[in-house]
Amino acid sequence: MRARLTSFAEFWPYYVAQHMHPVNRALHFLGTSLAIACLAATVVSPWSLLLVPVAGYGPAWTGHAFFERNRPATFQYPLWSLRGDLRMYLLMWGGRMDEEVLRARAADPLGA
Repeated sequence: MRARLTSFAEFWPYYVAQHMHPVNRALHFLGTSLAIACLAATVVSPWSLLLVPVAGYGPAWTGHAFFERNRPATFQYPLWSLRGDLRMYLLMWGGRMDEEVLRARAADPLGA
């Protein structure tokens, strides 16, 4: 059993290791984009706020279930997971997330 992580700096490599499959990362990107769109839509309809979790987590959890075949970090570390999602989203926008994945693979080549 993994020891409980105590900082986001410790959490980030774990988070990256849970998001190695490119389709999973793409689904997270889609989900985060949809969640942001739903947040923006609250200007027109406050009911859009109800769609934020479905829009964000639906694609992401699909990626974990069918591509990573692991349990989303959200269940154990909800706030750090959200922060990780946003960091990954920004890194993907900048074309730098693949560097993080390569760094995680180099640090733990067996995925243990």
